Amino acid sequence: MQIWMTLILAVQLLSALAMIGLVLIQHGKGADMGASFGSGASGSLFGATGSANFLSRSTAVCATVFFVCTLALAYLGSGGGSRVESGGSVLDRAAPAASAPATGAIPGTAPGAIPTAPPAAPTALPTGPAAAGSAAPAIPTK
Repeated sequence: MQIWMTLILAVQLLSALAMIGLVLIQHGKGADMGASFGSGASGSLFGATGSANFLSRSTAVCATVFFVCTLALAYLGSGGGSRVESGGSVLDRAAPAASAPATGAIPGTAPGAIPTAPPAAPTALPTGPAAAGSAAPAIPTK
């Protein structure tokens, strides 16, 4: 099964590269108008109209091969009809029974224990004569 996926992937990559090359070789629709005003040569390797037909058909063949390979890879990647369960998604299946302990647990505590919160810090700043010796600057009041 793995050899088929590798073979189809190689064919898909080759067809994609061939399609890129064929698209880059083709002339745009405005190339004929530029050639009529003398900015380009009208002759080509495949003749005046033969190049468009040959290149466009070759591009269509490469695109068809690419899409068939894509569908085949999607089919083989999804299990290829060898599923035991007929079901929906992965979320519908049951979780495995033996699961590893949770990572990031606090050492020295029981698994699954919720750590207690540290004592709350005072939220109000002390005022009055006791605050005069503190490092916080005094705020003048009116």
